Amino acid sequence: MTKTDFSALMIAGFLAAAPLAAQEKPVLNVYTYDSFVSEWGPGPAVETAFEAVCGCDLRFTSAGDGAALLARVLLEGAGTEADVVLGLDTNLTAAAAESGIFTNHALGPVAFDLPVDWDDPVFVPYDWGYFAMVYDKTKTASVPADFKALAASDLKIIIEDPRASTPGLGLLLWVKAAYGDRAGDIWAALADNIVTVTPGWSEAYGLFLKGEADMVLSYTTSPAYHLIAEDDDSKAAAAFSEGHYLQVEVAARVAASDQGDLAERFLAFMISPAFQSIIPETNWMYPAVIPPGGLPKGFETLITPRKALIFPADEARKARKEALAEWLAALSR
Repeated sequence: MTKTDFSALMIAGFLAAAPLAAQEKPVLNVYTYDSFVSEWGPGPAVETAFEAVCGCDLRFTSAGDGAALLARVLLEGAGTEADVVLGLDTNLTAAAAESGIFTNHALGPVAFDLPVDWDDPVFVPYDWGYFAMVYDKTKTASVPADFKALAASDLKIIIEDPRASTPGLGLLLWVKAAYGDRAGDIWAALADNIVTVTPGWSEAYGLFLKGEADMVLSYTTSPAYHLIAEDDDSKAAAAFSEGHYLQVEVAARVAASDQGDLAERFLAFMISPAFQSIIPETNWMYPAVIPPGGLPKGFETLITPRKALIFPADEARKARKEALAEWLAALSR
């Protein structure tokens, strides 16, 4: 082979590679929780919809449940590969903000359809719901009307670990918000009702559906899945007289991301009808901005709590330590 032949081959190789290089797309890494990226969760549809308009490669990374998600990001620190973290809630945002990992978004004023006012400069809500004890109407005839009645019953429940799961932490703060200094007594009374404590929501709900317990910690919106997707109206959420704890799920941009503009585009897309219309029938929560078509038929059958309970982000962080200690003390007896 002559030098001329070799040079020609090299040039041909570069020319062949050029279209490939031109086709390379920017990658947006989004950390989230397991159920969001499951085949039945919002992840696949969100990925398809965003990639259709962003000219990018959207990649989801699952990291357990919501509290485990924050723990991973805090461990990775500024070196995290995440550009956006999706799946924290207001019980975790104070700790997340203090870490310095996240930065302000550039969204303008948004008319969110939330039960609370929202003006957080860092965290953008994408859905919300109320925690509830879900049961099977064909198996549970006597439904408790509050935590005290639940503790006095023979009903068996499955809950999630508050150290790894946002629903689990939400339950601790639900009891704390409802009973204050008497929360420890409620947990002591509930201890013998608890069949198991799972790492996350998916495991807990799966065990409930297998008949391992009478009730499971989930959401007032969970029965909508069975009604709409399965034409099954046997599941219901127990209405508790103390009120129900509100969860608002959020996403935020990572300050150290080298895809800042793309991350901003994702946050803007997240509150658009294209994203929000996916939420009700995949994440089975209320959308943060109700899409033009409204909520799917079946959501009107869900219970509406008479009282919404929620700690502001800073207060939730303070209450968490005491509530966790009360829970651990009760379960260790």
